[in-house]
Parts: sequence; C-alpha cells; structure tokens
Amino acid sequence: MTYLFAVTLLWAFSFSLIGVYLAGQVDAWFSVLMRIGLATCVFLPFLHWRKTPKALALKLMAIGAVQLGVMYSFYYHSFLYLSVPEVLLFTVMTPLYITLLNDLLEKRFNAKFLFAAMLAILGAVAIRYEGVDENYLIGMLMVQAANICFATGQVTYKRLMQDEQLPHSRVFAWFFIGALIVALICYGLFGDTSKLPTTTTQWGVLIYLGTIASGLGYFAWNKGATIVNVGALAVMNNLLIPAGIIVNIVIWNRDADIIKLAIGAAIILLALIINQKLNKTAMEQ
Repeated sequence: MTYLFAVTLLWAFSFSLIGVYLAGQVDAWFSVLMRIGLATCVFLPFLHWRKTPKALALKLMAIGAVQLGVMYSFYYHSFLYLSVPEVLLFTVMTPLYITLLNDLLEKRFNAKFLFAAMLAILGAVAIRYEGVDENYLIGMLMVQAANICFATGQVTYKRLMQDEQLPHSRVFAWFFIGALIVALICYGLFGDTSKLPTTTTQWGVLIYLGTIASGLGYFAWNKGATIVNVGALAVMNNLLIPAGIIVNIVIWNRDADIIKLAIGAAIILLALIINQKLNKTAMEQ
C-alpha cells in the first residue's frame, strides 16, 4: 500500500498541472510524446536487454502501449472538453473496470471486490456530483476510454509480474518502449507543430510530468499493484480524486464543496478499510 499512497500524492498535482498549463495551449499529442519519451529515458539505463525473455518484453510493451500510450491519448484530449474537477469526476468508474476485468480473467465473480469498488465509486461521486451537460459527452467518453486502458494495464501487469523473479526496475523500460511506439505514431499522424511549448513553465511541467509523475510514478504504481489485492487496487484508484481536488483548491484556488469533499473522502477510506478486513477474513477461513 505504501507505493500506491505515495504515487497518489505524486499524481494529485498532475491533473491541475495539465489543466492549467498545458490543455489548449500545448499540442496534446506532443505532451503525450514528451511525457512518455522522458519516462523511457529514466528507465533505459537499468534495462537488461539480453536477459529479458522475448515473450516477457513483448507482453510488457503491449501493456505499456495500452495503459500509457493509448490511455494518455484519450486522457490529454479530455481536458479540451472538461475542467479538472470534471475529469476527476469521470474517473470514478476505473475501480469497477478493474474489478470486472479481473473477474473476467479469473472466470469467476468476486462479490467483495465489487462491493469495495462500488463503495469507492459512491465516495468519488459524492465529492463532485453535479449536473453534467450533454456538451460534455465527448469528454466523458474520452475519460472512460482512458479509464478502461488504465484498468486493463494495471490488471494485466499485476497478473504478469506478481510472481516474476526478475527485478521490476530491470525490465520496466519495455513498458515505456511500448507506450513510446504508440506516442510516436500518434504524433506523426495527428501532431500540430505550431502548438509546441513556448514558455519555460510549460517545458518545466512537461519535464516534471515525464520524469517524475510518469517515470517514477508508473513504476511505483504498477509495482504496488502486484503487492495488494484487486479490491485494494480498485479503491486506491479513487483516492486520486479527493487528492487531486485538494491540490486544485489549495494551489489554484478553484471552488469546491468542502463538505462533499470530506464526506466522499471518508467513504473512500471506509471502502479501503472494509476491503482489507474482508480480504483478511477470507484468507483466515
């Protein structure tokens, strides 16, 4: 859980940084390419090129292509249609996607994981629920597509690497290489060279997001995913919502209902506690 909590705090800043400094100002495809490219550079020096089985390398590349490459393509463009709080609101379905995908792969139905995920979703909705105009449909669909990609990557990485003997740091560059291939293709096809970063702040934000938020963040998050059970992983996804909104309020002074924030955060934490107790009980039986 330590890995996931640490990355939650780290990623809490990412939503606002993208929404305030990049969305609508810097080409989204370039932002995706820069972020993934820098993250790849962070882990390339640690990569064991010859010691990694080809099958494992290809699987990691496929996971990275989906969880990061395709996900970022939808995620960054959603900020063109939605505000930061709205993007956060629409991420509430990620835990449910994680739970359902895991059950599908396990060919069974696990009620306790679904219960924990649904409770976390309730908490997230309680934070920022408000009427959403139909004009936001495109943005909402983009966020849901990003959620599905992110959930798919987490579940498949967990299943692939939780029993792997090779150190995660020695093979994780393959994850970013797969994502980088997607980013290069997308930027080549759709990138707008007239909307490159023009200020040191924009470049600084991209460097931070690439090296720290993506590079270190995704490594720690995916490694943490291999340690916890699926229910806890689902709940931790929604802790990003109150954390992201708190950062948005404190630093950028955006309006938010503090009471709803407190209630929603409490429900999410309750979901995490319930999931841990249910899982502990099941293991003792």
